[in-house]
Amino acid sequence: MEIKDRYGAVQKNYAQPIKRYCQTLDLIDDAELIAKYVAAHSEEVHWQEIREGIKQVGILEMEIYLLENKLFMIVETGVDFQWEDAFNILATLPRQQEWECWMSSFQQSKKGSTDKKWRLMDRIFHLYPRIS
Repeated sequence: MEIKDRYGAVQKNYAQPIKRYCQTLDLIDDAELIAKYVAAHSEEVHWQEIREGIKQVGILEMEIYLLENKLFMIVETGVDFQWEDAFNILATLPRQQEWECWMSSFQQSKKGSTDKKWRLMDRIFHLYPRIS
């Protein structure tokens, strides 16, 4: 499986302070299922309604990384973003429930479950450049 931009990504500079959320989730440990999950997130296959919904609720950027069967997601938002409120709205948007149900077939969770699959991680270290 080929993954583009394997060694880096361009970080956008927003004209506002941001919040960053990092989450993890395990996929079912099956190479064929993992390849299908990766393909489902490609620009060619990923549903436009899902991309638009993510933006509509106030998410500025979202990245998902993969190592073996472990996913790591980074979500950047404005500082006024309220996670639970936004995801309650997102759940009502077109095709969102259908997408979540499909994705749950790849994830280590109850099939059809849409709650508490991704687990929020705690930051334990950071390194930022000093501003003089």
